[in-house]
Amino acid sequence: MLRWVRQQLGFDPPHQSDTRTIYIANRFPQHGHYVPQKFADNRIVSSKYTVWNFVPKNLFEQFRRVANFYFLIIFLVQLMIDTPTSPITSGLPLFFVITVTAIKQGYEDWLRHKADNEVNGAPVYVVRSGGLVKTRSKNIRVGDIVRVAKDETFPVDLVLLSSDRVDGSCHVTTASLDGETNLKTHVAVPETAVLQSVANLDKLVAVIECQQPEADLYRFVGRITVSQQTEEIVRPLGPESLLLRGARLKNTKEIFGVAVYTGMETKMALNYKSKSQKRSAVEKSMNSFLIIYLIILLFEAILSTILKYAWQAEEKWDEPWYNGKTEHERNSSKILRFISDFLAFLVLYNFIIPISLYVTVEMQKFLGSFFIGWDLDLYHEETNQRAQVNTSDLNEELGQVEYVFTDKTGTLTENEMQFRECSINGIKYQEVNGKLTPEGFSEDSPDGNIPSLMKEEELFLKAVCLCHTVQINADQTDSADGPWHANGIASPLEYYASSPDEKALVEAASRVGVVFTGTTGDSMEVKSLGKPERYKLLHVLEFDPNRRRMSVIVESPSGEKLLFTKGAESSILPRSKSGEIDKTRVHVDEFALKGLRTLCVAYRRFTPEEYQEIGKRLHEARTALQQREERLSDVFNFIERDLELLGATGVEDKLQDKVQETIEALRLAGIKVWVLTGDKHETAVSVSLSCGHFHRTMNILELVQHKSDSTCAEQLRQLAKRIKEDHVIQHGLVVDGTSLSLALREHEKLFMEVCKNCSAVLCCRMAPLQKAKVVRLLKTSPEKPITLAIGDGANDVSMIQEAHVGIGIMGKEGRQAVRNSDYAIARFKFLSKLLFVHGHFYYIRIATLVQYFFYKNVCFITPQFLYQFFCLFSQQTLYDSVYLTLYNICFTSLPVLIYSLFEQHVHPHVLQSKPVLYRDISKNAHLGFKPFLYWTILGFFHAFVFFYGSYLLMGEDTSLLGNGQLTETGSGINCLDSMCCFSDGETACTSVRRMLERLMGRCSPTRVNRCGISLNSLCCRRFSYKLEPDEPAAIDV
Repeated sequence: MLRWVRQQLGFDPPHQSDTRTIYIANRFPQHGHYVPQKFADNRIVSSKYTVWNFVPKNLFEQFRRVANFYFLIIFLVQLMIDTPTSPITSGLPLFFVITVTAIKQGYEDWLRHKADNEVNGAPVYVVRSGGLVKTRSKNIRVGDIVRVAKDETFPVDLVLLSSDRVDGSCHVTTASLDGETNLKTHVAVPETAVLQSVANLDKLVAVIECQQPEADLYRFVGRITVSQQTEEIVRPLGPESLLLRGARLKNTKEIFGVAVYTGMETKMALNYKSKSQKRSAVEKSMNSFLIIYLIILLFEAILSTILKYAWQAEEKWDEPWYNGKTEHERNSSKILRFISDFLAFLVLYNFIIPISLYVTVEMQKFLGSFFIGWDLDLYHEETNQRAQVNTSDLNEELGQVEYVFTDKTGTLTENEMQFRECSINGIKYQEVNGKLTPEGFSEDSPDGNIPSLMKEEELFLKAVCLCHTVQINADQTDSADGPWHANGIASPLEYYASSPDEKALVEAASRVGVVFTGTTGDSMEVKSLGKPERYKLLHVLEFDPNRRRMSVIVESPSGEKLLFTKGAESSILPRSKSGEIDKTRVHVDEFALKGLRTLCVAYRRFTPEEYQEIGKRLHEARTALQQREERLSDVFNFIERDLELLGATGVEDKLQDKVQETIEALRLAGIKVWVLTGDKHETAVSVSLSCGHFHRTMNILELVQHKSDSTCAEQLRQLAKRIKEDHVIQHGLVVDGTSLSLALREHEKLFMEVCKNCSAVLCCRMAPLQKAKVVRLLKTSPEKPITLAIGDGANDVSMIQEAHVGIGIMGKEGRQAVRNSDYAIARFKFLSKLLFVHGHFYYIRIATLVQYFFYKNVCFITPQFLYQFFCLFSQQTLYDSVYLTLYNICFTSLPVLIYSLFEQHVHPHVLQSKPVLYRDISKNAHLGFKPFLYWTILGFFHAFVFFYGSYLLMGEDTSLLGNGQLTETGSGINCLDSMCCFSDGETACTSVRRMLERLMGRCSPTRVNRCGISLNSLCCRRFSYKLEPDEPAAIDV
């Protein structure tokens, strides 16, 4: 019981172990005292509230806001003490703001509940008691065997047991998870792959041990122990065995899998993106302004309280005859009276704090964000994609950007790869008319002069066709004749690949005669110049960013064991011991100078003894439950050595449309552009020059290939010296990942000084976390500039989340960047309108809205403060209670809200065509201290004009009655309740006569015979007057 209570309170998490044990079909061991682990049910809960906790939880969240909590305190003070205004004046606006916000959040949560119920109630089929049972998704338990049919989504995270294919493989698409539309292959272990019927699966006795749930979509570590008769067979389980909830089954009739993660413990649920916690500069300014106005409020309340007691120091004002004190008031504590009066003045002036500011700003941001999605200039017709807003809290931040950090591949470029050149055995080749042509052969050379594929060329192309993760459309591979016509000529094959580079290389190989025709079981089929060959796939050494390469181990038709490896030249060339290494390095640099993406290809032959050792090490590493990644990395490095270099490839990635114009416009707007890419140095520089990031006239400074702190520091000092000497010309800086790590370790200030003095910075060979580190470095520098990061791939997510504003490109590298961004656009060129037009408008609108809110409340409450000087600081209110209540809620909020949604002080075309206008609003120009001081002084000035202008205009000659109406004249004066106080010796009728003569002109002074008045202090006790000779009247005041 105690442990359950601790778990509910969060002190004792339910998962005490690093692994979980799952008994397939929930066949728990019968012997011993086995206590099954408790797992989450399969309900997905994306909602924040329930019926029971909505009111307390929502109120708690709302009153965490300073303004709401402040008005709650004021409301409670009005209830507890005698204040000049009704509690309704504070309570009603507070109730309105809280209610509107609660309704909005409640409606949004109701929609989430509705979506959750649809998902949780979806029908699924589960194997139970030897048959298929139809149930709801929420009823699936960990250990259940689930059947999923073609084109259905997986209801839980499943370990694949079998499919309708003999080899136990299936194809899935994870477009809803990471946006990758390519087909991914998943395979079952051989012992369960043969169990293709419900009856056979019901007899399966097996146990799965795997890690506890984690959010990483591409990581899964586990093992399955299958009991067969008297022996137990252990097989490793990795990401290739895990079918993720939300993914969809493709090109496979049906599969069976066992549920390992359910409900909120599935990887999809763990990857739910929480609302951005980023705060805009405007919100920070608002909070600062609120504090200043709170200080003004306290000052006015304290001053009024002191002046009241200073005035009451005279006995005649302390207890005038018309307002005598009770016995209780005479005996009450002076301190308590002072506090009570202070609180009363606090209540009287509390409307200087704008209660509706937050809700109005929220509405402006929420409604204003729709304009981005509606903008047809941000719509990409080819892909049918429009701009999307993931968070509206940062709209105005788009108008404050000072640094743009951009990825290169897929952001500045199209991420559509085309094979251009390759280097094989030290000779450069180009593709001409579907044939590999050595450098020097012209395109019009007769076919007879172009040599056929040599042994080295064929081996190179086979390596390209075998070392990849490309898939072929199942409709082609499953067709009766296969993908080949009777004459042996290939029909167009439709390839799917997670990497555009791999797809371009496989397609190029197929055009020149070596065609990858698909996989059958554990075999890869290649057709070389019309001759089919089958290679047995033994092991795949997956690509990872640290190794920067991938490999496959295959068995050739002759039985030889071969390793094929491809990757970045920095990871392949140092591991190569033979081949044309120097020539290939030169060719790789030449390819990079042309802006081509380069990959090196190598291979290795294994002896039977070497392969046996490798197989043993791989099995041990892959079945380890602890530190599996580290062990695999060590084994991979052991295998991928002593390579024989085959050659290199050069693939072109075209620039996106109008990239050069966009970067130039950003520079004119005063925005510095940094390119952060994982590409090699030469390729990145070439693309930077072609896209206009670097100018041909720019002095390019380099900080690359440094291995020690001392050399890096010395180079930084030399660069800083060169910049000071050549301060007239523009400089561009190129830095690579290793040098950057050294620079940030101990020379951060010097590095930042060099970077800030450069017009453009290019960081190449960057790891994802290094990208985020660079953004954080700029973001936290003393100037604290506003940063924007833009990218399209999963490796850009950390950078996008780190920057003040993150923008995802809807590209070909998945949707992870889009899901984790604040805004998403289809092309880099749309960034200019997003910043120069939408950002400009949003900032101007929200700045005016915020400043106006404070201004209008100063205008409103300052006359209330001044009025106290005319009523002996008796805390009398100047305004009617209803007016006090509605002033902030609607009278002054709605007009400025409409203004802040539609105001366009400059035509959008002008803003986009003249980027220099963006500089006018940079550095929070309209919400700085000077504009705030201007608006505040203007508010006080107008308040003085309102009050003293009205006072002087009305004065003693007022033509207004107490209810605000003009005095009526006819047969006589009916009532003048506002005319009560005159000096001794002056008749009341003197003022009345003068007023009526000047303003009305309809009252004869001769009809007024007499008017007498007696004054005590400032008010009349009794006076008599006659409007007609025979009609005396007496009035007590």
